[in-house]
Amino acid sequence: MLDLTYTAPTPKVIAGAKHDWELVIGMEIHAQVSSNAKLFSGASTSFGAEPNANVAFVDAAMPGMLPVINEFCVEQAVRTGLGLKAQINLFSAFDRKNYFYPDLPQGYQISQLYHPIVGEGEVLVELSPGVARRVRIERIHLEQDAGKSIHDMDPAMSFVDLNRTGVALMEIVSRPDIRGPEEAAAYVGKLRQILRYLGTCDGNMQNGNLRADVNVSVCRPGAYERYQETQDFSHLGTRCEIKNMNSMRFIQLAIDYEARRQIAILEDGGKVEQETRLYDPDKNETRSMRSKEEAFDYRYFPCPDLLPLEIEQGWVDDIAASMPELPDAKKARFMGDFGLTDYDANVLTADLDSAAFFESVAQGRDGKIAANWVINELFGRLNKVGLAIAESPVSAAQLGGMLDLLAKGEITGKMAKGLFEILWTEGGDPAEQAAKHGMKAVTDTGEIERALDALIAANPEQVEKAKLNAKLAGWFTGQVLKATGGKANPAVVNAMVAQKLGL
Repeated sequence: MLDLTYTAPTPKVIAGAKHDWELVIGMEIHAQVSSNAKLFSGASTSFGAEPNANVAFVDAAMPGMLPVINEFCVEQAVRTGLGLKAQINLFSAFDRKNYFYPDLPQGYQISQLYHPIVGEGEVLVELSPGVARRVRIERIHLEQDAGKSIHDMDPAMSFVDLNRTGVALMEIVSRPDIRGPEEAAAYVGKLRQILRYLGTCDGNMQNGNLRADVNVSVCRPGAYERYQETQDFSHLGTRCEIKNMNSMRFIQLAIDYEARRQIAILEDGGKVEQETRLYDPDKNETRSMRSKEEAFDYRYFPCPDLLPLEIEQGWVDDIAASMPELPDAKKARFMGDFGLTDYDANVLTADLDSAAFFESVAQGRDGKIAANWVINELFGRLNKVGLAIAESPVSAAQLGGMLDLLAKGEITGKMAKGLFEILWTEGGDPAEQAAKHGMKAVTDTGEIERALDALIAANPEQVEKAKLNAKLAGWFTGQVLKATGGKANPAVVNAMVAQKLGL
């Protein structure tokens, strides 16, 4: 495992006109379960379908239609809980959350309030190399998504698309352990990374498959510590919820704006009202959406159409046995097995495709050299042209083959850069392409020696300068490389220069 030092929360301090204030943030992440079918029906969950194409009778709340639980969605929730080191509840139950939206045909949402499927867990957020914060997870519950209201297709009418209705969501609720905008974004990023590794959510925020409700409050310095001692939320101030955030950058901007808005109200002698707000990125401000409801406002009661879930520990154990290597474990292994720096390991384990590509390249080779080529040359080029690692014109096998030629001294570093360009544009086998384009390092030490001897004989003053200052010996190396058209091995030339000049 990673050698991490866990730190106490470092609050973001905002100076008001009269006092200093600290931020307290809790988050509710709605993660769409990766499943081909919805939570209570067999309708497709594919994104981009024609409006109302992915709707079963139960999704449309047709009379007499009853929900049937999708076992795979339950499995995905359990897998997520295990990935977050959380308690898996062998008994859980569904409840009806009653409220009216035009895009919620039933008039209620099937959710889990009293008996969620997953209990307390944690997310470890690394803030700097070797330094991490632990954000506690309060619970994860399964629930169905609502549909989508469309207001911009007609000036006088609104339309409803029920394709999302009934799609399975995992609501991942954190404790109020997050203390600043940057930490909030880092938490969402780390959680999304874990979900992607687990394969339980694709984390696509643009499509709405991962959305964050951000609860923000402000308090005076020392109040958070009193909350920690007493677990009395009143110390933390009145919270406001910013709904449906789907951008890391906007999450940070919204938190900062909302905190300053609350501070201005409090310092003016006013009272912050608990409410749900929306963030407007064009104006960089939050605006009121509705008063914040409490649980009793939704008139929760056990869903009469669904039996409680009673799962066996053996089933949970089978899921645990099939768990993939998660980001922190993979990062620690890359650092240990390949000698990578913390930064390089972070970059290479950011997503599964990148990690798998690197590991294929590095297997049986120098891990640091492989990391340098993958991060600087390959990733740099992919980013420049806007391609994902899965779309790379250079495969892991091709890049690995090129590094083999470099390690054997058959090509030089300069040649390798040229060969990489050829593989990018033309493809092909690295060895065959190197031969075709005349890329072959000069390994004949006799040829190198003859070129060096000629240089030494023609430049006696430069020889004397190099003997007085060894750094100037690099001039001879450069001249030999130039004389051989860059085909000589620089390491061989350097060694010969040092020997000839007695350095």
